[in-house]
Amino acid sequence: MEKKEFAFMGKVVNGFLMLFVLLALLIASAVLVVINCDCSNALQISVVVLGSLIFLGALFCMTGFMMLEPNTARVMMFFGKYRGTFTKTGFFWVNPFYSTKNLSLRARNLDAEPIKVNDKSGNPVLIGQVLVWKLHDTYRACFEVDANDNAMDTKQSRMAFYENFVKIQGDAALRKVAGEYPYDEADGQASELTLRGGGETINKELEEELRNRLDLAGIEVVEARINYLAYAPEIAAVMLRRQQASAIIMAREKIVEGAVSMVKMALDKLSEENVVELDDDKKAAMVSNLMVVLCGDDTAQPVVNTGTLNM
Repeated sequence: MEKKEFAFMGKVVNGFLMLFVLLALLIASAVLVVINCDCSNALQISVVVLGSLIFLGALFCMTGFMMLEPNTARVMMFFGKYRGTFTKTGFFWVNPFYSTKNLSLRARNLDAEPIKVNDKSGNPVLIGQVLVWKLHDTYRACFEVDANDNAMDTKQSRMAFYENFVKIQGDAALRKVAGEYPYDEADGQASELTLRGGGETINKELEEELRNRLDLAGIEVVEARINYLAYAPEIAAVMLRRQQASAIIMAREKIVEGAVSMVKMALDKLSEENVVELDDDKKAAMVSNLMVVLCGDDTAQPVVNTGTLNM
């Protein structure tokens, strides 16, 4: 989206110099009024009126001072028309007819509380995010989002409005992204991207979704990451048993695969080195015994055969 902000090009005077001038005018006008306060002739009356006007004008000009800290900005408006954004640091004086809005351009954190959403499979999950953001377009921040300016007299209240805006849009973006992916792999098969295993891919998609939503308000997303992910309490115990069962099945498959390779190696060695001649029945019995020993949960108890191989 095109940036509509531009720098303020109006007249700006050093604040300390203008303060000295205005104080001098206030003192001088006050002295003139006091000296001629008896108003005995027309000249004195004119001097008193002139001094009063100068005094009131200097007081009015006192409202034109503004002080900016690093990474803060003033949106300058002249009778409702946007005249630019002033970002220089220091103490300055501008035309008091300019109205200003004070904004902070510093980075802010949002550590959102986990919210309950449904993943792609329909399972309820708890998911939270941490977000770093800042204002980068003061025009859109002030004029593209509707806010009650009368209730935002200070910079703190105005920035609180943006924090609430970011929180609401952040929750909406998080719900959208979470609903596009399952929480975990189905039956241990890595067939698609998941919330638990997506890592940087999911975070980048979340950042892009947030940028699309917050750019309207002139807000830049510096970083967004999922910082909490878990099944909702009502299904957490069931899904834990499912994960445990999947892990047991995968472990058993690995054990059987290893046992089969060991049995094959044993039979091949016996045959190659002519240690013993085994018919099919004896091979079947040997395979059965080795598979029981290698795949069993408990330690095998040896049985000594004192007869012949045919017994």
